[in-house]
Amino acid sequence: MPTAIVTGQPVPGSSLENDLRSLGFDVRVAVDAAEAETLLAAAPAGDRVALADARFVGHPHALRLGLTDPRFPLSAIPGAVTAQPEARQALTRAVARETSAGGGTALAVDSLADRIVTALDTDGCEVHRPELGSLVAAVPADPQARNEARQAVAAVDDEAVRLKSAVKSRDGFFTTFFISPYSRYIARWCARRGLTPNQVTTASLLTALIAAGCAATGTRGGFVAAGVLLIASFVLDCTDGQLARYALKYSTLGAWLDATFDRAKEYAYYAGLALGAARGGDDVWALALGAMVLQTCRHVVDFSFNEANHDATANTSPTAALSDKLDGVGWTVWVRRMIVLPIGERWALIAVLTAATTPRITLCVLLVGCAFAATYTTAGRVLRSLTRKARRTDRAAQALADLADSGPLAELLCRGLKIKAHSLAPLSAGFGGALLVVVAGVWGASWQTVAAAGLYVVLAAEAVDHPLKGALDWLVPPFFRAAEYATVLILAATSGVNGALPAAFGLVAAVAYHHYDTVYRIRGNAGAPPAWLVRAIGGHEGRTLLVCVLAAVLSAAQFTVALTVLAVAVALVVLVESIRFWVAAHREGAPAVHDEGEPA
Repeated sequence: MPTAIVTGQPVPGSSLENDLRSLGFDVRVAVDAAEAETLLAAAPAGDRVALADARFVGHPHALRLGLTDPRFPLSAIPGAVTAQPEARQALTRAVARETSAGGGTALAVDSLADRIVTALDTDGCEVHRPELGSLVAAVPADPQARNEARQAVAAVDDEAVRLKSAVKSRDGFFTTFFISPYSRYIARWCARRGLTPNQVTTASLLTALIAAGCAATGTRGGFVAAGVLLIASFVLDCTDGQLARYALKYSTLGAWLDATFDRAKEYAYYAGLALGAARGGDDVWALALGAMVLQTCRHVVDFSFNEANHDATANTSPTAALSDKLDGVGWTVWVRRMIVLPIGERWALIAVLTAATTPRITLCVLLVGCAFAATYTTAGRVLRSLTRKARRTDRAAQALADLADSGPLAELLCRGLKIKAHSLAPLSAGFGGALLVVVAGVWGASWQTVAAAGLYVVLAAEAVDHPLKGALDWLVPPFFRAAEYATVLILAATSGVNGALPAAFGLVAAVAYHHYDTVYRIRGNAGAPPAWLVRAIGGHEGRTLLVCVLAAVLSAAQFTVALTVLAVAVALVVLVESIRFWVAAHREGAPAVHDEGEPA
């Protein structure tokens, strides 16, 4: 149980101790700095501890934001400071110094908590200070100031602010105007009944899987039910994040589940559409797989660009400046958010088309919309990269190398070829991938395709044979993803055997999961998946070459079986390792990293 130490003489009529208890703290009172130090040393080492000035006046939600957010080791608001176990030593040192400086006598006129925060800053500790907005948090120095602070507290509705802050500051048009106005109240309902964000996330997944099952029936009633349930799943998907923000119940496991389940829900729904179309005699597996390939490649573009530039120095670009100017014009903000088809707009489009049309029309419209969105966003990022004067860091280069997912073949070639053409990384990756896709499209399962795959392996190795710090080097991982996924799609589509495309869908889904998992680990500052895992599943170049060889040497029916076996093997390896890692990270209390922007 977390401990809150209230420092100083009690103030008549103060609700501070009750507010702290309502937040789950075991409250202790220290009349001077020396007693505060003693109580701090006696607090359980594995629990959060907080110091709060007895004169504090403010909203309960201000205390909640400042003292209970699990994402930050150290956090403070005026009159209060908190430390999680990993930052406990830094807080203890700062308190000891303050006690020594004051001789352990009665507390000074100014707040001990605020002096501790100043000491922590001096020590170079990173102290999180939440944005309070209209919320009040103050330590009045006299009765008149206390009265004014209490009036300011009464003038602001604490619960209204809390509900508003539960919604992302930046969201899509559909989410902002059609979901969040009521989903925030569902989040509050869940919080008051003790439901956790992870439970809501799981409910969203189950609802989406039921929607996919309804779509798989192939009936008009099933399609209508699928569309309704898909929207319901999205409402729950928004609710889980709003619940996490409303109750400050963030977790490492929750961040991973939220991100992973979003992809699982959408791609399972594509499969449901394909199954439903098959019941009506229409084969749209190629469209379903194409939609998954395109959407995954869009995400890789987003991830790679952000990782390459989030800590770049001298980060200036005329294109970015123009974008900022457009954001200053209200209507352009919403138009630009809508045309990139973020998850809210995309799921709404899929739901409406499923209920009103056919799976083929739904997937065709989705492909066209996503292709336009991908072209728009990628072109803008290329322009920003070409006009940006920035120096990229070693961390960014390592993140891009991890996202590249190069396997043992690339490692061997990098050691043997020693090619250091530093400006050719995007060109090598793009040309090699494009050549392979074209050859596979023209010759299908043939030794020409195997030869093209061999050349692709060499060019892929050349692309990553140096630090990826060039202006356009962030394009390397998306080129690799597009080449691998598209090759599997083409070879399965041209095999002419029933079951080949569903098997290819499973393989791409398993590999895509591995690539998403890599992104989430990097975002969580946990590094890439272990090297043994990447080697075990061959790396992108090894898998691509293997699929081409299997297509050339096996019959179409045998190739389908091989794709199925490969999909199951990859899925088992990556899922077991991923689940092990994230559950362990959750148990160890690793800080959660939540995405506050709506993903594409």
